[in-house]
Amino acid sequence: MSTAPETAPDADRTDGPRDFIRQIVRDDLAAGRVAMVRTRFPPEPNGYLHIGHAKAICLDFGIAREFGGRCNLRLDDTNPGKEDPAFVEGIKEDVRWLGFEWDALCHASDYFEVFYLAALKLIAEGKAYVDDLSAEEMRAYRGTLTEPGRPSPWRERSVAENLDLFRRMRAGEFADGSRTLRAKIDMASGNLNLRDPALYRIRKIAHQNTGDAWPIYPMYDFAHALSDAIEGITHSLCTLEFEDHRPLYDWCVDSVDLVHHPELLEPLRRQDRDVQPSRPRQIEFSRLNLSYSITSKRKLAELVARGLVEGWDDPRMNTLRGLRRRGFTPGGIRLLMERLGVSKQNSVIDYTLLENCIREDLDDHAPRRMAVLDPLKLVIVNLPEDHEEALVFANHPKDESLGTRTVPFARELWIEREDFAEVPPKGFKRLVPGGEVRLRGVGIVQCEEVRKDAAGRVSELRVTLDPASRQGLPGAERKVKGTIHWVSARHAVAAEVRLYDRLFNVPAPDDESDGSSWLDHVNPEAKRVVQGWVEPAAAQCAPETHFQFERLGYFVSDRLDHRADAPVFNRAVTLRDTWARARAE
Repeated sequence: MSTAPETAPDADRTDGPRDFIRQIVRDDLAAGRVAMVRTRFPPEPNGYLHIGHAKAICLDFGIAREFGGRCNLRLDDTNPGKEDPAFVEGIKEDVRWLGFEWDALCHASDYFEVFYLAALKLIAEGKAYVDDLSAEEMRAYRGTLTEPGRPSPWRERSVAENLDLFRRMRAGEFADGSRTLRAKIDMASGNLNLRDPALYRIRKIAHQNTGDAWPIYPMYDFAHALSDAIEGITHSLCTLEFEDHRPLYDWCVDSVDLVHHPELLEPLRRQDRDVQPSRPRQIEFSRLNLSYSITSKRKLAELVARGLVEGWDDPRMNTLRGLRRRGFTPGGIRLLMERLGVSKQNSVIDYTLLENCIREDLDDHAPRRMAVLDPLKLVIVNLPEDHEEALVFANHPKDESLGTRTVPFARELWIEREDFAEVPPKGFKRLVPGGEVRLRGVGIVQCEEVRKDAAGRVSELRVTLDPASRQGLPGAERKVKGTIHWVSARHAVAAEVRLYDRLFNVPAPDDESDGSSWLDHVNPEAKRVVQGWVEPAAAQCAPETHFQFERLGYFVSDRLDHRADAPVFNRAVTLRDTWARARAE
């Protein structure tokens, strides 16, 4: 399935997002430098995607879609041992969940033969050599930001010796880490990435895609640049940390020069692959830094390994699969990316902005239901004990197309405990002894009696209902200060409700300047589990169905654990920003 629209690309279009990358694309199309925009999203399959990846996904696929181009999903699988087919499938699932489809599914490992031929070409031209320095020695020889590097003792090996050694590396003759292939560029360069960077290393470990076929693997910078060129990528979009790598990216692309050396692509053509190499252009943009979050795969993996979360899809995690399970929506995430735009200025985005985008998307689309999470029994004493009726409620107050539902109503109800106060605080507008409140869709009730258990805790409220105050009757116009929701105690379904919040309790958990570890900032209140009661129409839903539980927040039926006879709901976000209130206090 293509991401490209049927209309032709229009370099002069004025609708849609405007940012410096899209302006570059417009200029390239207008000047004829590119005929069709080609982008790629190239994650490493060594973990699941997180919220930071969502920005790159929306940009890579979005630009291809906007300009009638093509976008590949490329698995950058050059680091065997840390990669897993489960991560590959998870990445594909997450991209589709966000609303995108790739034009081609590629792997860097698809091009291993081409990379090898390209390396032989560089060696033959005196642009690469086999080095015997260990990793520690290579770092010592590399120099510093203020001191030039020193050439390796093996830098001046002959072309013939280098070709022989590299072919023997390929044959598996040498031990892991004993030799590397390095580019011969400039050990005195002010850019450390150009000080003879490694292009290949020996790793005798099975690869998730190629098995035991290769005892050597290309380094990321080499494989990434050549993969872009092989796939005909026109605009290679990267985050700002790759800006210093751009000279090496350009060196790899220009030194190998696949456009003018089609013989290097013969392994792919033998597979009947239509290969149209390009001279890609790398463009950098600022990554998504989110407060109260981490986006390090290593640290996310550590949370899982330490058992601080229940897996990569734990709703407390800011992995895409975790956010999805919590109830965040693709539309809300895309809305955030649209509002943030694209720039070269690094900044930290307040987590509240993400939550507000999720609220906005869910407010438009989520049906309403009633649920009680901290129940207090309310008995309407002037109704018969066997009273039962079905009330009709709209599923959404602003969208009639979502229809209506019936909600059972009986004499005994559950209400939220916080909706009653014996000694009300200032401004309290709900139920108090002797006071009145409107029951949602039912009418006005007055509290006549407060009953308590042996411990002195309020256990039951006994009220009378004004039957003339129901909506549509003249008494409905009578004013009371508060309206509360409820569920019928006889008909409500018990549900496990998981109340999720931010995983970290400080805005910058990675900041260890005060001597604390990022793990010290894990929020112990990020997950609370309560037994609640939901109306039957909430329980009878498929997994991964979103609702607004009235007055409580936005929830989703858990995609793995929910069943109609044993419902499980996760809170996605509260109705309002509770963190802002906590900071103000």
